Amino acid sequence: MSTAPLNPLRIPADIWRSRHLLGQLIKRDVLMRYRGAIFGVLWIFLSPLIMLAVFAFIFGHIFQARWPQQDAGIPFWLLLYSGLIAFNVFAETISRAPTSVRGYPSFVKKIIFPVNILPIVPLGAALVHGGFNFLILLAALAWTSHLHASILLFPFLIIPLLLLALGLSWFLAAWGVFIRDMTQIVPVFVQMLLFLSPVFYPVSAVPEILRPLYQYNPLGAVIETSRTAIIGQPIEWSTWGMALGFSMIVSILGYAFFQHSRDEFADAL
Repeated sequence: MSTAPLNPLRIPADIWRSRHLLGQLIKRDVLMRYRGAIFGVLWIFLSPLIMLAVFAFIFGHIFQARWPQQDAGIPFWLLLYSGLIAFNVFAETISRAPTSVRGYPSFVKKIIFPVNILPIVPLGAALVHGGFNFLILLAALAWTSHLHASILLFPFLIIPLLLLALGLSWFLAAWGVFIRDMTQIVPVFVQMLLFLSPVFYPVSAVPEILRPLYQYNPLGAVIETSRTAIIGQPIEWSTWGMALGFSMIVSILGYAFFQHSRDEFADAL
């Protein structure tokens, strides 16, 4: 196993050095998903559009659901959709992490290939889809006359979630090489997180004794903070800052663990 010292500054340098290769892998990953489909890459737009239309019909007309103590008059289905954008980026990245290295045994066995970028590919692909989801959200907010300038902070506000997803991906990608069960365990865990995170409800609806668990974990903090920006309300930067600090630690530890384990990958595969 590698005994390289833990150096946080090495992480962005390693990624930047492989940026062109990483870009090609992300592009290939996104295009592969739509290869052979009748509408091809148009599904990047069609999928979120259809999902938003279903949300509007189910929650806006059939259930006529409302947020507890709903402010700003923004429709419930838009609040729901905005929370799902951030969560889906996290969920897609984490769900694919266990196979991100194991799925490329030929790359792993090439000594010069930067294996450390393989867990970043699912995150890049998830961000591409999240970007189109965000454009659909912007259009829907403008159409319903609820578009606030603070929504431009959204890409900045989800940075803690991206760092958390990246750190966990490095952990899960390494474990996925040695423990095949990870491909079964992680999707179940992600489904549980969907309902345990404030996607379908605000933190204020959670029993008071449990609120700190929602407010101060990076996933819950980012979903709540980004949704606050979308509504146009003041952002709790202290909560966001704590989430950022925690996520940075997770990403550094995840990268260190991955680099420590990578020498064993070729033998395990």
